Formats: sequence, structure tokens, C-alpha cells
Amino acid sequence: MTSPIICWVRRDFRLSDNPMLSAAAASGRPVIPVFILDEVAGGFGACPRWRMGLGAEAFAANLGNIGSRLIFKKGNALAVLRGLVQETGAGAVWWARTYDAQSVARDTAVKSALKGDGVEARSFPGHVLFEPWEVETKTGAFYKVYTPYWKMVKDREVPAPLPAVTSLPAPTGWPESEDPATWGLARAMNRGAEIVRPWLNIGEGAAADRLGAFIAGKVGDYRRARDLPAVQGTSRLSENLTYGEISPRSCWHAGIRALNEGKDGAETFLKEIVWREFAHHLAYHTPHITTGNWRPEWDAFPWNTDAATREVRAWQQGRTGMRFVDAAMRELYVTGHMHNRARMIVASYLTKHLMCHWKIGLNWFAECLADWDPASNAMGWQWSAGSGPDATPYFRVFNPVTQLDKFDAQRTYVDTWIAEGKANPAREALQFFDAIPRNWSISADDAYPEPIVAADEGRKRALAAYERRDF
Repeated sequence: MTSPIICWVRRDFRLSDNPMLSAAAASGRPVIPVFILDEVAGGFGACPRWRMGLGAEAFAANLGNIGSRLIFKKGNALAVLRGLVQETGAGAVWWARTYDAQSVARDTAVKSALKGDGVEARSFPGHVLFEPWEVETKTGAFYKVYTPYWKMVKDREVPAPLPAVTSLPAPTGWPESEDPATWGLARAMNRGAEIVRPWLNIGEGAAADRLGAFIAGKVGDYRRARDLPAVQGTSRLSENLTYGEISPRSCWHAGIRALNEGKDGAETFLKEIVWREFAHHLAYHTPHITTGNWRPEWDAFPWNTDAATREVRAWQQGRTGMRFVDAAMRELYVTGHMHNRARMIVASYLTKHLMCHWKIGLNWFAECLADWDPASNAMGWQWSAGSGPDATPYFRVFNPVTQLDKFDAQRTYVDTWIAEGKANPAREALQFFDAIPRNWSISADDAYPEPIVAADEGRKRALAAYERRDF
């Protein structure tokens, strides 16, 4: 066959270890890479939608460097793809799989319709190490607990990453491309885009540099340093994995090399990669995890579901009076990122001290996180709330005061992100007030708030509510 292949690019903005592009290059057929702001991607929250657009533009530049290009389109995925097939005479549409329910439903419908049109529709791996249906218990079921999952996969052979694609055959004529600058993807970020942009690490080259620097200098102390929010002790690769700017196989093999070299934190790093795998495993097998309580017995729990309450607004604005919580929420708003230890603290505080439904937090993170991933976000929130798989026990309530003493004893983290009451606030702390909506009407000159719920009071209230429930 000599008809073109349309490579529908979604969360795989890389030339290295890209099974779809490698297969397309090997076919010898003309290749037309396409990015579609479709019914799934167009529904992302403000920060992840904007970050995805930046990643797509960086990938377009990489494709240009090898003599190809990325076609940008906006609209319903099936309608756009059918239009491109008609315009280019393409005989195939290929894409890399993702596993959340919304993406699976879209892809299933697209595949069925294109096959009905007589067009080859083929999906490829690449977003995870192991396809969700490839990892089974001894009885053939899916895994519901992380530790057995880890034990099952930790010694499995993971193929080496594929070499980078260096050329793609071009079609005789390129279809018309839209200009993504006209889509206004930064609009929902308002004035925050200018603040967040320097904190982002965009593109395949930046992702590879980030992995290299982590393995060379930080992975040895990763087991300890990853819990210290004031220390740059994590890989920060979640952002790049989310958009496929680096493959999980590249990260895995780098971790294995570090482990074989005797770097102590490497196994913990590998476990975190598998934690991400486990999230996608569950999102595929139990798709309701992203929209409702994974454990149905939590459906009747009396969480507050009103996101407009004073307590929720204080949490969103980093004005709860709990310094660990507030510092974390401000870090999120300025950088599009939040330290993992801090994510657990703010989630526990919202769902337990404030007794608010985890979906309120899940939705806020979906708006603000540059590394937002539907599977990881849902599993993290349900783990913290107690309603999810392998969750923290419902009676475990993180104390944000003692957690601060343990993980930020010198208050370096909170001093970086909280400006109120300081004669010379940190630049990062002041950036928060440049990024927030003006209608929040708060400034660095305000007094720092008293706790809206004291640590001990919130814990007692949560435990009393749990005791009234039959778990």
C-alpha cells in the first residue's frame, strides 16, 4: 500500500521510543501527523489544556527538524479524521492508546466508524509499560491492591526503548492546518499564564535532560528527599510523562541502570513509575474511579458537595490558616505543580478536616495542574479520602501541623510560598498575588488568617463522622 497513514497524536509528543511513529516510518508510506483539539482534549481544565497546546507546538518543531510537520485541527475527532481521509486519500489512521473511560469511548467509536468506512484503524502501546489487560492475578482478575501489583511486574522484562525516528516520508501534498495560536488556549489561564510559563519543562529534549539530571544527581537520595517539599528531590517527570514527551520505558530503564549501580533511591523511583501504571490499570478496569467512589460503601458518607462554601474557597485560595496547606495551594497556582507530600496533606485536609467531597479537590487539581492525568489524579484523591483502592485507612487523618514539623522543620517551604507578615517576602510568594484572579481581592499586605478549622478539632470531627458510618 502506498496511501498515507494519518498518525493521530494525543499524549505522545516524542520521536524517541514512539511505537506508532516507528512503525509508520518503517512502512515506507507517506505519514501525516495530526493533533486534534477534540471533544476530549478540548474539555481539559485550564492549565492542562494550555500545557498540552504548548507540548504540541514543541513537538511540531521537532517534526519540522526531521522534514515532517504536525497538522493542527479542532473539532469532533471522528469528523476531523474522516475529513482528512477524504482530503488526503489516507488508507489508515493510527494512534497511541490512553485508558481513561472518556478516551476509551472516543477511540472505540472512532475505530468502529473508520473500519466501517474501509479505513485501517490501528492503536499502539506506549503510554504505559504494561497494557492493563496484560497484568493479571493468578485467577485471571485485575489487581486491586498496589503491593501485589508491584510484586507481579517488578521483575518483568521491559523492552528497551526504540531509537528516535529520524525521518518520516512526506505526502505529495499536505492538508491545511489550523494555527493553534488562534485557539486561545491560554485564555482560561488569565494573567496566570505569564507566571506559570517559566516553571514548565516543555518538550522531548527538556524531558530527557530532566531524567538525566535526576539519575545523575538525585536518585541516590530519592527515598528520603522525595518527602521534603523544600528540597528539589523528586524527578518532576510527571509533567513530561503526562504528555508523552518521555516514555515510561525510558524512565524505567534509567532507573534499572541506577539500581544496578547501587544508587539507593532507584528502587523507590521504580515503585513510583509502577504506581502510575497501577493508576492506569485501575482506570481501565474500573472506569468509575474518575467519577465516583471506587468503594460504593462511601456513597452515603456525608461529605459537603458544595464547592462554593467559605471553607472550600479558603482552601482554593491558600487561606486556611494551615501553613503547610496554604503553601502547597500557592505553589500549585504559581507553578502548575505541587510537591507529592504536599498533595497528600492538602487532600487529607479538604476531605477530612473540612469534610468536603474529594471530587471538589479532584476538579480543582484538574484545572490547575500542569501534570494533570485523569487516572493518577483520581487515584490520588480517592487514596487520600479513603474511598479508593488501596486507600489510606479512613481513620488516618494527616495533621498539617505535625506534618510541617516533620517535613519542613526549618519552614523553608512555607516561607517560600507565604508572603503575609514578612518584611521581605520571597519572590515566589509574591508571584502568587500576580497570578490569582483580581476578584479574589487578597494581597500580600493582608494579615495571615487564623485557622478556619484547627488541626485537632478537624480530626475529631472527621473521626466522629467515620464512627457513625458502617464500614
